[in-house]
Formats: sequence, C-alpha cells, structure tokens
Amino acid sequence: MHKALLLIVIPLLSYGFWLSDTFKGIAAGISIFLFGMLSLEQGFKAFTGGVLERILQKTTDSTWKSFGFGFVSATLMQSSGLVSVITISFLSAGLLDLVAGIGIIFGSNLGTTTGAWLIAGLGLKVNIATYAMPLLVFGVLCIFQGGKQLKGIGYILTGLGFLLLGIQYMKESFEHVGNNINLANYAMPGIKGLLIYTAIGIIVTVIMQSSHATMLLTITAVSVHQITYDNALALVIGANIGTTATAIIASVGAKIQGKRLAGSHLLINLFTGIFVLLFIKQFTIAVDIISTGLGISIKDNALKLATFHSLFNLTAIIMLLPFINQIATLIEKILLEKRSNIFQPKYLDSSAMNFPETVVESVRLESIHLYENAIHIILHTFGLHKRDLLSDSTSIKQLIAQNNDPIDYDIDANYEKRIKGIYSAIIAFISQARFSWEMEQSSQLSWLRDANQNLVEAIKDTKHLQKNWTRFRVSTNQATIDEYKKIAYQIVLHLQQIENFRHKIEENELPLLSLDALKATIEDDDMQMNRTIETLIREQKITPENGSSLINDSAYMRHIKKNLLKTAETLFIRSYTGAAKAEQQLTLNDAEIKDVIHTMDTQ
Repeated sequence: MHKALLLIVIPLLSYGFWLSDTFKGIAAGISIFLFGMLSLEQGFKAFTGGVLERILQKTTDSTWKSFGFGFVSATLMQSSGLVSVITISFLSAGLLDLVAGIGIIFGSNLGTTTGAWLIAGLGLKVNIATYAMPLLVFGVLCIFQGGKQLKGIGYILTGLGFLLLGIQYMKESFEHVGNNINLANYAMPGIKGLLIYTAIGIIVTVIMQSSHATMLLTITAVSVHQITYDNALALVIGANIGTTATAIIASVGAKIQGKRLAGSHLLINLFTGIFVLLFIKQFTIAVDIISTGLGISIKDNALKLATFHSLFNLTAIIMLLPFINQIATLIEKILLEKRSNIFQPKYLDSSAMNFPETVVESVRLESIHLYENAIHIILHTFGLHKRDLLSDSTSIKQLIAQNNDPIDYDIDANYEKRIKGIYSAIIAFISQARFSWEMEQSSQLSWLRDANQNLVEAIKDTKHLQKNWTRFRVSTNQATIDEYKKIAYQIVLHLQQIENFRHKIEENELPLLSLDALKATIEDDDMQMNRTIETLIREQKITPENGSSLINDSAYMRHIKKNLLKTAETLFIRSYTGAAKAEQQLTLNDAEIKDVIHTMDTQ
C-alpha cells in the first residue's frame, strides 16, 4: 500500500475502532486472513529454489498445459497474486512466452474460485477455528526449525491456520452486526446499485490487494443477510477486476513482457466484467439452474455466490481462451518495446530475486545476450559478420585472404554501445542475489560472473590486437600480411567451432570431452605460430621488430581464444547433471593438456 494511502487508512480505521467493537472484529478478521495469505505465500516461496521453476518450464509448452499449471498452482497456493508474480518473473527472464503467460492467468483466475467454495461451503457451516489452532501450533513448531523446506511447511500450516481463523472472526463479527445495524437497508437495487457496488468491489480489492479477502467479506456478509444478493454479485465482479492490480503493481519494475502480461490480465478481467454486467440477469438465471443441479438450496446465497464466481471465470475461458494468440498480438501492439541506441539487458528483472533458479537462468540468458554482442565486435574487427560463421573453414580463409580493404571499426564506441550497459547490469544483478553460499545457485552465479569477465577480457585483447592487425595487414611485406591474416583466421575458426558446440548442446548432445581437443589446439597453434615467426626472422623474411609484434599479437590471440572457450564452456556446455559432472572430471586440466602436446611433439 502506498504511504499516502496508508496515512488516510490508519486514521479512518482508528476512528472505526473507537466507534464500534464490531467493526474492530471485522477489521481484525480481514487482517488475520490477509496475514494468513502472506504466510502461505512465504511458505510456497521456500519451494521455489528450482522445483517450481522446473515444473513451470515443463508444463507450459502448450496453452492447455499453461492453463492447467495456473489452475493447480492457484488452487494450492490460494493466491493468484503469487502466481502472477512468478509468471511475470519468468516472462521477464525469457523462460516463457506471452501466450503461455496468458494461459497461466486464465488458469489461476479459475483456480482462485476454489477459495470461495471453501469459505461458503465449509467456513460458514462449521466452527473452523477448532481446526485452525492445531495448524498454528504445528506450523509455528516447524518455523522454528533450521531447514528451509521445514520452515516452508511451517509457514504453509500457519498460513492455513490464520486463513481459517480470519474466516471465523469475520463470520462472528457480521453476526454481531445484525444485532445493532442492518446493512441491507443500504442496498441499492437496479443498474445504479450494480455499478456502485462493482466500483466498491474494485476499490476494496485494490486496497487489500486480495480478491480472496473481498470474497470473504462479501460471502460472510451475504450469509447473515447484511447485504443483498444482487449487490453481492456486483462486489464479486468488482473483486475480479480489482485483483488485476497485484499483477499491475508487480509489473511496474518488470521488463516489457511482464507489463504485457499485466495488461493482458487487466484486459481479460475487464472485458469479462463488462460482459457479465451487461447480461447479469441471464447469469443470475444460470446460477440458479446450476445451483439446483448441484443440490444447493435456492436460499443459500453464499454457495450461489461461489457458483457465480466460478461461472464468471469459466465464461472468460470459454469466450477468450480460443483467441489467446490474438490477445497476445493485440497487447504487443498496444505496449510497444522502446528501442535504444545503447543495448539494454533483455532478461534481468528484479521480480525474479525471490526465485533462485530463475535468477540463475536470467543471468545465463543475459550472458548469452552479451556473448552475441561480443562476437559481433570481434568478427567486425576482422571485417566479417556472424553469418560468415555458417561457411566452411576454407571459405572463411578465402574471405579473410581476399579482403584487403581498410577496416575502420571503432571497438571502444561499440563496447560502450553493446557491452558496457549489459555487463554492468549483469554484475549488479548478481550482487543483489541474496543466496547463502552453500546453495548450488551461488556457485552457478559465480561461474557466470567469471564467464562475463572472460568475455570482456576477450574484447580488450581484441582491441590490443586490432592496432597492429590493421597496420600490418596492408604492409609491403607479404610474410607479415600472411601471418596477421592467419591470426584473424584462427580466431574466427575458433568462434565457428564454439558455435558448432553450441548447436550440439541444443540437440541434447554433451561434447564435454571433445573440449580437450579444442583446448589442446589453442596451445598447439600458439607454439606453431611462434616457431613460424622464429623461422621467418631467421630467414630474414620479416624484420625482428615485425616478429616481436607478431609474437605479442599471437599471445593476444591465445588469450582471446582461451577466454572465449571458458565463456562457452559455462554458457553452453557446462551442465549441472550428474552425468555432466562425471564427464567434467574426465576432462583434462591445462597442465595435463600441455603434457599431451609435449608428448605429441616428441613422438
């Protein structure tokens, strides 16, 4: 809640407490219920260190799977808000597309209606406070334990306990209201009442940030005849529109995809709300027919409200789910992505911070984004483009050999444009991740930080190499030209080999052991080049000055290749499965690779 709004609400609540003990009981019931929801969310967050994220990735590859995930998760968590926040963080991290996100929203909208059935079907018919007490006791006991998972279970149990306790407080308080005042006297019939109570439902839900709390308030009030059934229907419509505020607030600091999801949520619920308002009489008749079919008494307005709540969201699914792709396209046209001359992060989003696995994947995807920009700079330094990597090695050699035109490429300017902003954002994002160092995600972030550092070092070495490469490639000495073109060829060929590794990984192959051959090639190429340079100097085909420049630039080439390979190993090849770890143990370290090269040379 905004501080300015808080300054208004606190005096109003205090005045209400002074006027009426009954009002105090109602407010306490809402507060306990909301605290229960917060505890429930806290508990489920304890299980989002990878499990929930992996389930989400595997269950959102189709519209109906996305819908099913949204329904099940919202039913279990009893919080469409938490589902929205998780979905926004995944969208911003690039783990979901907008269509899958909208599918989850449809499912979570329907899943939250189970809460209304719980309140109307159980909470108002039995003394559920007796069930709340054991849940609170066992929950607090688990919270004081050391393990994260056990604490999560504790928060879930206490959350459920407080939810039940809040419902009981609300029920008892509204029963006491009847002894003093009849709120039904303030009922508003007709279109005027429909619109005003819909607006009240929206406002109350936005303030409390919970459609569940509004539903609790409405169902308990209608069960003791404190508000009319018609006005209660309007409050339910308002609650469904107002619940989109949670996603809108969560999307404020999110990337464009998160904002689009929040916009889709608002569009869907607003459109459905207007449709139901226009055909409220038909919906009332339908609720009566469905209730009769389910064996619900015609006088049981609480259960009829739960039926209406479910029918409201089912209508949205039937009407709009078949057009989910069109909704996504419309929102993308309304909320356009702003373009900037300076390359910005695409996958980093603060909403992912509560989900360790999502943080790691966000950083990995952003690091790949940085890698793409880095190889763009390296290739353009030698007058090539990424599409040239699709050619065979002979064609690449010919491209470099035949290109004798001057290449005026400003690495510093392109570093500022393509690298600096993204790299800085990655480092800042990693530093904000508050993971304990024993967590697996912490070591993964450490590897990713090193991978990005290696990329930056590769670009710096390319800049050092560029000076002599630009100068000597137009030299009058053909041997010097040939050696500098050889340096360019070896770097570009190395990038091509890395891209081949990358494609193999995408095809579910793990060429970890074959990395040894590439690592050995880097060292072998360096030794061969130094020998060639020494021979050229000895045979007086190049001057010692040119030879020393070539030796220095050969060292830059070796550093570039090593840093690029280390980066690729982390971004594309390093895996965290047991099989991959076993393969990593079999790969050779730098010392062992040098021994292999030495053995090969002496044979």
